[in-house]
Amino acid sequence: MKELIEKINAIYADFAKDAAKQVENGNKAAGTRARKASVELEKALKIFRKESVAAAK
Repeated sequence: MKELIEKINAIYADFAKDAAKQVENGNKAAGTRARKASVELEKALKIFRKESVAAAK
């Protein structure tokens, strides 16, 4: 579970960096990377949710 949380934090850090570049500088490539990171983040969060529910039982 700890590894999953570290992975989520790393993906979010990448997302935040690229999203900021897109908003501040209009960098289209950073926007593409941010969207890709958001999909990866969504998948990782779904896995976290499953593991969290299983651990709570």
